[in-house]
Parts: sequence; C-alpha cells; structure tokens
Amino acid sequence: MPCERMPMRYGHSEGHTDVCFDDSGKFIVSCGSDGDVRIWESLDDDDSKSICVGEKAYSLALKNGKLVTAASNNTVQIHTFPDGDPDGILTRFTTNPTHVTFNSIGSRVAAGSSDFMVKVVEVSDSSQQKVFRGHDAPVLSVTFDPKDEFLASASCDGSVVVWNIEEQTQATSWPVLQKTNDVSNAKSLCRLAWQPGAGKLLAVPVDSKVHLYERGSWDHVSTLSDDLVTQPINAVAWSPSGQFLAAGGVGGFLTVWDVDSKLCVERQKQEKGYTVCGLAWHPSGNQIVYSDTQGSLGLLDGLSTSSSHPSTKATKAPASKVAKDYDDLFDDDDDRLMDEGLSDTNSPAKNPVAGDEDGDDDDVVPATGRVRNRGAFLDDENSLGSLKLGLDKYGDDDDAGSAIVAPAAPAVPLRPVYEGPMPTPPQKAFQSGSTPAHLTHRFMMWNSVGIVRGYNDEQDNAIDVEFHDSAVHHAMHLTNSLGHSMADVSQEAVLLACPSTDELASKLQCLHFSSWDTNKEWMVDLPKGEDVKALCLGQGWAAAATSAMMLRLFSIGGIQREIFSLPGPVVCMAGHGEQLLIVYHRATGFDGDQALGVQLLQLAQRKRQVIHGEPLPLSRKSYLSWLGFTAEGTPCYIDSEGVVRMLNRSLGNTWTPVCNTRESCKGKSDHYWVVGVHENPEQLRCIPCKGSRYPPTLPRPAVAILPFKLPLCQTTTEKGQMEEQFWRSVLFQNHYSFLSSSGYEVDDQAQSQAEKKQQELLMKMFALSCKLEREFRCVELAELMTQNAVTLAIRYASRSRRMALAQRLSEIALEKANQMNEEEFVEYSQAEATGYHYNNRHHQEEEEEQREELEEEEGRDMETEDAAENRKRLFTSVVVSVLGSGRSSASPGQPRVTNVLDSMTSVKKLAPLSGSAGKTNKSPPLKPLAPRPKAKTQSTLMQMTGSKTANKKAPQNVESAEDKMKQPEVPPTPSPVDNAENKRPKTGFQLWLEENRKSIVADQPDLEETDIIKEAMGRFRILSAEERLSWTERAKGQTVDAADLKKRKRAEGEGGAENENAHVEADESVAKKKKSLDPSSKLSAFAFNKN
Repeated sequence: MPCERMPMRYGHSEGHTDVCFDDSGKFIVSCGSDGDVRIWESLDDDDSKSICVGEKAYSLALKNGKLVTAASNNTVQIHTFPDGDPDGILTRFTTNPTHVTFNSIGSRVAAGSSDFMVKVVEVSDSSQQKVFRGHDAPVLSVTFDPKDEFLASASCDGSVVVWNIEEQTQATSWPVLQKTNDVSNAKSLCRLAWQPGAGKLLAVPVDSKVHLYERGSWDHVSTLSDDLVTQPINAVAWSPSGQFLAAGGVGGFLTVWDVDSKLCVERQKQEKGYTVCGLAWHPSGNQIVYSDTQGSLGLLDGLSTSSSHPSTKATKAPASKVAKDYDDLFDDDDDRLMDEGLSDTNSPAKNPVAGDEDGDDDDVVPATGRVRNRGAFLDDENSLGSLKLGLDKYGDDDDAGSAIVAPAAPAVPLRPVYEGPMPTPPQKAFQSGSTPAHLTHRFMMWNSVGIVRGYNDEQDNAIDVEFHDSAVHHAMHLTNSLGHSMADVSQEAVLLACPSTDELASKLQCLHFSSWDTNKEWMVDLPKGEDVKALCLGQGWAAAATSAMMLRLFSIGGIQREIFSLPGPVVCMAGHGEQLLIVYHRATGFDGDQALGVQLLQLAQRKRQVIHGEPLPLSRKSYLSWLGFTAEGTPCYIDSEGVVRMLNRSLGNTWTPVCNTRESCKGKSDHYWVVGVHENPEQLRCIPCKGSRYPPTLPRPAVAILPFKLPLCQTTTEKGQMEEQFWRSVLFQNHYSFLSSSGYEVDDQAQSQAEKKQQELLMKMFALSCKLEREFRCVELAELMTQNAVTLAIRYASRSRRMALAQRLSEIALEKANQMNEEEFVEYSQAEATGYHYNNRHHQEEEEEQREELEEEEGRDMETEDAAENRKRLFTSVVVSVLGSGRSSASPGQPRVTNVLDSMTSVKKLAPLSGSAGKTNKSPPLKPLAPRPKAKTQSTLMQMTGSKTANKKAPQNVESAEDKMKQPEVPPTPSPVDNAENKRPKTGFQLWLEENRKSIVADQPDLEETDIIKEAMGRFRILSAEERLSWTERAKGQTVDAADLKKRKRAEGEGGAENENAHVEADESVAKKKKSLDPSSKLSAFAFNKN
C-alpha cells in the first residue's frame, strides 16, 4: 500500500487537537485547545474559515451538514456546516465533555464527559436524551454501533463498556485499560471505532495493540500489533470499506493493518515524533488526515485499497527453490536497517525485498516488509500470494461488506495469537486509610487513633498529626524534609517511611511519644535497592514490608526483631494489639480479578500463624481498597465494590460479607471512604465522598455511620430479617471469646445482653414457624437454643396443642441437660487436675477453705431434704400448669397417665424458679487454670468495662458472710490426720491422668501444664462410655473408703443420741458426694416420682 506523507502544517495552538473530513471529503475540519473550529479546503489552504466555540474545544463530529463540538464551557454545541452558524446547545454536563460522535445516519449524537456520564441526544429534538451511568471515572471516548443498537464507551476507570441503547443497560464490559483519575493523566485517549457496515467488530486500542471484539458474543476474537509500535495507541479508524484499520498514538507512529490477514500494510511516523491524537479516513479511502498534540495537521495520500498489489503477491516456484529463496530473504532481512517505517521512503509496499538474482520471487514478501515465519513460504498452498487486499471480496450488502472472509487457501499465521483470558495488572501497594500520594494535600493515615495529614506544595512540605483523644498526645507538626510518603499512628508512636533516591536509602522513622525517656525518636536505613512498600504499628512493635518481598519487625523502641520473606509482593498491612495482617499478590489474576493471599500472625509470647496464606476473597473485577481491624480486634477489609468482609473465627477463619457500602450511595459516582469499624456497638464509620473515591483534606470531612447487614436471601420478609439479625449477632459476638482467651477483660453485661437477644430472636422465629406449621423447622431452631429457651419452646408448643413437637423438644432438652452436665464435669475435672499440681503453692489456703466447707455442709444438712422436696413440688406444679391448665389433676387412686414431659429431666438451671425454696449444695470452689496475666489495655475508642474478677468478688463475699452467720459454732482445729482425710476425693479423670501422664509427656514433651491437661481431656473424652464409667467407679471406691473412715473417727468423739445423728449425717454426706461425682445423678433431683 504505497502512500505519500504530506508535510505537517500549523493548525491550532499547542494542545489536544481533533480532526475529521466532511461527508463529501471536500473539507478538512479541525478543532484545538485555542477554542476554534477551522474548515480547510485542503491541507495547503491558507485562508481557512474559523468558528469560535469556547476557550477550548476537545472533540468534534460532522454529519449531514451539522457540526457538533465538545467545548470547555460544559456544553455540546451544534453549528451549521459549512456556514458555521450557531444552531443551539445540544446538551449540558456538570463538567467538560470529552468526546462526541454521530451515529451512522446522523440522527443521534453521543457524548461522554468528565462527570462519568454518557448521553445520547436526538439531533432533531434535544429534549429526547438517554443518560448512561456506570463508569467510575471520566469518559475517554464513545462510538455508535452502525446498526444503532449498541453504544461503546471507554473510561479512565479502566473499562470499556458496551451499552444497549434502548434498554439503557450494560451489555458487557472489559477491564482492559489502565486506570487513571483524569483524561489529562490518561496514557491513551482510547478512541474506539466500530467496523462500518454490519458492525461485526469493535476495535479497542489497548496499550500498543488493538483488540478486536465480535458483536453479539462480545468475544475477543483477534489482536492487531506491530513490532515497531511499542508505545500506547491513542486513536483507531476504519476505512470506509471496513477492510483496513488505521491507528495512531504516542511517539507519532501511524500504522495501517489489513484486518483479514492481520498484516501491517503501511507504517509511517510523524516527522517530529509528536503524539498523534486525532485520525480520520477520507470517504474514498485513499487518504488519512491526522493531528498531533502540537496543534499540527498531516495527511497520508495515495493509499491504495482498490485491488491487490505487488507487495502481497507471490509467484509459484518449486519447493526446493522456495526454501533457497527464503534463506536469501532471511539473510537480507538481517542486514536491513531497523528504522523501517520511519519515513515514507521506507514504506514496506514501496521497498519489497528481493529474493534472488532471477527475480522470479521478487514479490514474495509479507506485507510488513519483514519475514517473520519460515512456514509461510514452504509450499504454494500456504504462500501469502493467496491473500487479497482488494475490495473484490466484498459485495454491496452490509453483512458481506464487513465480514471477515477466509481466503481460498488459508495462510499459516505468522505468529501464534493468544485468544484466552487476559492477565490483570497487579494492584500496587497502598497504605490503608490514606489518599493517593500524587495529591498535594492528602491524608497519610486516618484510623481510630488519629489523623496524619501531608502537605507538599510550593510553600510547605510538612506533616500534621492530630489525635482524636488529646489525652493520648497533643497535636504535632513535623517538617517533612525526607519526603515521607507513608505513615501510621497508634497510641504509642507515629511511624513514617520514605522511598529511596539516587543518593539516599529508604528510611523508616518512628516517633515514640509514649516513651518515658528523653529520646523519643529513632530511624533506620534499609539496604540499598530496598524500599518500604507498606508499614503498620501494633502494641509494642512496628512492621515494614519492603520491595524485596521481606517483612521486617522492630520493637517500638527500635530493636530489630524477626525478619521473614513474603510469598509475593505486598499489597497492604494492618496491625492491632498482637495481631499482624498481611495481604500480598499470590499469583497473576485474569479477566480483571486480583489474586491476593492473606496471612494473620499472632506476635504474643508464643508466636504463631493463624491464617497461612489462604486466598483473599474479593468481588468480581475488584481490588482491595481498605484493610484493618475492628476496634475489638477482628480482621476485616473492603474491596472497590464496597463490600465489607469480616473474619469469622467460629467458622474456621472464613470471611463473611457484613455490609455493602454501595447500597447506601445515592449516585454511581459516590463512594464511602472507611475510617473505622466497631462491633459493639455495630458501626461502620466512614466518610461520604460525592463524585469521588477520596475525601478532601479541607474542609474537615464529616464522619457518617453505616449499619451492618448480612446479604441473606429475602431480607424483606419477617423471617429473613430475623435470620439476618440472629446470625449477625452471632458473628459480632465472636470477639468476646477471642478477647477472653487473649487475656483481655470483656464486658460480661454486654455479652449476656447479646446472648439474650439471640435467644429472643430464636423464640420469635420458633413462634413464626409454629404459625406456619413448620414443625421440623421448629426442631432445627430448638437445636440452636439454650436449655432455658428450649423449656419455653416446650411450653409454647404444648399450649399450641402440638404434642408431637413438644415430645421432640423434650428430647432435645434432655440432651442439652446431659451435655451441660458433661461440660460442668469436664470443667470440674480440669480444675481439679490443675489444682492437684497447684497444691504445693496454696496448701494452707486450701485447708482453710476445706474446713469452712465442712462447717457449711454440717450446718445445712438438715435443710437439704426440705429443699429437695420443695423443688419437686415446684416442678410438678409448673408442668401441671403448662399441660393441664383448667383441668383437674388425676385422683391418687388412679394410675398416673404418661405425660409428654415425663422423659424430660430438669437440672439446676430451673433453680431460680424456686425462689426461697432453699439453697442448693455448694460445689467445691474451682482452682485457677493458670495465674492470670496482667490485664491488657485494649486499643479501642470504646472503652471495655466490666472486669470478671470485680463482678464476681462481691457475691462471694456476701455468700461467705451469710455462711458465717449460719455456723452455730466453730469446731476445734482438726488434727493432721483429719487434714489428710479432708482433701478432696480424686475424680476418674484424675486417676486416668495420673496413670497416663507419662505417655502424654513422652509424645509431646514441649507442652506446658495447662496444655497437658487439655490434651488429657481430649483423650479422656474419646474413651468409650464404659471405660470412663469404670474410671469413675474406681474413684468412687476410694471416696467411699475415705468418707467412712472420716465419719467413724468423728463418731468416736461424740456420745448418746448425738452419735446416732452423726451416723445419719455421715450416710447422707456420703450419698451427697457420690451425686456430685456422678453426672447422671444431678438430673435425678428434678425427675418425676413415678410411684
């Protein structure tokens, strides 16, 4: 395709310029940053007509005598052509329009704008408008489908979207572009182009290539590229026939491809290498006009698109001669200059490479002018001579005019073309709670402790630190002489980091303001070539992830601690207390998805890894936007789609979505910028951002509070709402057990309140299921209830005359009662086993406690029988009132009728119903599992109140005072023999532990005492019921022997009737101790008397 490149000429002042031909091809029309539209009769026209449309003109389109321009006054104007008379304003935007285009018949205009919107306006009636919302950044370009069914748009948010015009919906979207925040910062203008005729293909410039997508299926069917084009392509344009595609971009390259053969048939370059930003074909197809960012205009003339030409013909030759000719071609190609295509004299069509001296194969050259594949010349059938560049393939109809027609003898592709999913550019590392680093005034960190602002302008380069609670520390103003770009703040310190330069290494600086000495600052230089990519602070430690894929730990005072390698490049980090959360790239993502991994480490005295690099779940085609912890210490994160996910420790460390901030946004371009998450109360603290993803530093943004909501099904129904509230309450209660196990004090009142709320919701769902006659569902709900709630459910079922349901619920209640007693037994056994080894330390204290218990037992023995009788009478009355309200009880002479509740055994949980029915037997006090560490202060704005020890001391003191009042007299101090006898009896678990301790220690020698007991409990539980019973019986035998000996000695010291009473009391005491050791005996006190 030989052509001539005409000299460039001045058209407009320096800046973005756009250009097109009129319908007849007689005029060239251009617009530029000077705000003028100029009409040229030819490129040599020195007397062009000028129309002023505004301060700047960004784009223009011309059809049917109507000239439409996108101007800087936020309007799309229309003028007559060629007169240039104003014909009104077609539409308005809230900011500058960026691109305009006509449909194929000129009845509609599409316009994209920097306010993220796309509009389609009827030219005849501008009030008829369709608005397309969905982009999250300024729109780069728009183009109509030739059939006027679809509209394609490209945006700075990295996506190319195809819209259904009539339905105003998205047909498909491809995240193929690089994201940016403004058109002026975009690497490519991404001017899309739809193939003329039937619109079978949509051309999308992606970096230095052009992707072709098929209409209807929207599949990526082909890619056009050239070895010499290495910089981004700005604009593409189809020839009128739809056979050729021209592209221009950064560096001034102009390339023309034959779409059928995917061959480059023309390659030119702007004479000064300026970026090409506008491109248009002449209606005849033999010229291309283009413009650059300097305001100049250029023309390629003599493009031949009418027939095949010598550069793509090949003559037939014997196979052996073709092979020889190919070797000559290959050798000659190596000697050619690499700057082919840099001028019009190097056009591949003008300079075919000679094959040999005979001249038979002079024309055997691929259209690019460079041999790329030997296989293309090995035989006649696969020779490139079968490729035709002419228009004779195409008929007059639209369908045939734009179809990709396979040649009669298919050519071997010159190189393999990848047609699969495209890799996603990896997300760059960022600091959670910060705004982009390119802003002059930005938030370097906003968390629950304070705010770090950075200022970097002509006047000042400084950092301001402000604390939400001024009691932590006063505000600080720091001079940012090192150019710190990352920050974190905690209740102990401020951590800063700066990137490396040619002269200086990357530095980590810590301002330890909570230090008690005078030196409150330390700094460390990283090794050469290693930069800090992410940092965070915890309780007593600081962490920095570097570009060398390493994580470096420091103490808060500046001591270097552990260092380890990360599995991939870090994305973000967060710290809270002793927890460190790391997110990194574990692999390359595809089709817009990020492949991230997550690690959670505990940095306490016993360091361990909780999450071992599992994949981090994200929404489709989204990226991580915030990572952190709740104020209570639960890891959570947010993706770019606004979905908040929280770690569910009770479900195997899975991630549960708890909120979608996009549901609270009023507009498509609105977002919420998260600054904190709280579980008690349930609050998502964030800043609403109108038309942006980030808030400005001034004025100070206001913080809003969003509610949490699990994405359960049918939450508009009563059942769905209660289910969502219940499971959300369960999820947000998990932190209590974690804090308790970590040594923190928890709010017992808030925990019990949450449990009460859960049981109330379960009862409401139970009642709703009963009304809907879903009895199986009722049983499922009862499995989630506590034993007290199941008792209430039995009452409700009985009063509803659902006796079969009540029977099943009674079985569940009995099972829960047995389970509760087993847990108490295990706790008692654990405490006894721990106390057995804790004995040496508190021997004297235990003896005092045992003497007091003995006195209390002797003082209450006479009350025990009355209390048991009262409880039996009370429980019988409750059951009769539930089942037989309004009916007379059966006469004593008649046999007792079996009741639904007969099989249900009550336990001590019903004791509060008895009121003043008497005190239950006091169980032996539990010894501590281990000395409790010093309570830690939790780093949260919500101060946790209510200490377990404080809550429990007062009732114990009251009880001890009452017990002392009840004691008639203090018996004499027992002898050492009595002290030995008064020791608590051993349980079956203790006997088993004594015999199996050595084997456990031998298997796991590193276990501490409490861990040995936990391991023993686990092994004891998996024993069969018969084996555990045998150990319990052995323990009972020892207990009975010891009790008899003790009572006999006591009886010898008393006389007369007192002696007899002592024997009776001793027998009752023995029976009482047997009951306390036997789990099943605890239920018998509330069972029905079936005599």
